[in-house]
Amino acid sequence: MNNPEKLRSESVWTTQELTKMALVAALYVAVTFVLQPVGYGNIQFRVAEMFNFLALYNKRYVWAVTIGCAIANLASPNGILDVVVGGICTLFVLLLCRYVTRNLKDLRVKIAITAVIFAVSMFTVAAQLTILFQAPFFFNWLTIGIGELLSMAIGGIIIYALSQKIDLTA
Repeated sequence: MNNPEKLRSESVWTTQELTKMALVAALYVAVTFVLQPVGYGNIQFRVAEMFNFLALYNKRYVWAVTIGCAIANLASPNGILDVVVGGICTLFVLLLCRYVTRNLKDLRVKIAITAVIFAVSMFTVAAQLTILFQAPFFFNWLTIGIGELLSMAIGGIIIYALSQKIDLTA
């Protein structure tokens, strides 16, 4: 017979965790939509990327941010391609950042490393623009990477300050 308590302890996420994930995904989408003119294209400053840092605090946010990014990418000029490529790349890079920073104790170092990894990962966006629009790859990688690094730096400061007041691991 199935033990209800054992089944409950094996559940993937609680209602509270799912609610937190949904809120983060919704915030990612809302912030991206409000600042839509600068969130897409070959010069980007996507403020919602600050939510990437939440994955350093709790692995549930890997999925929350990935889903938020995928939904936000529905408004991209590249449509479904951005949803798929952006979603997969976000998932991969979030997992990579968690892996690379897993043994580091200093949260500020984790945030800095995550910001750099995300900035470098913008080659995927540059490649998409090159393939779809014959845009110059290295120039786009540079401009999109700088925008990502700036938005991540500002977001890192905000998330770090927030984490000093609120337990983001819970």
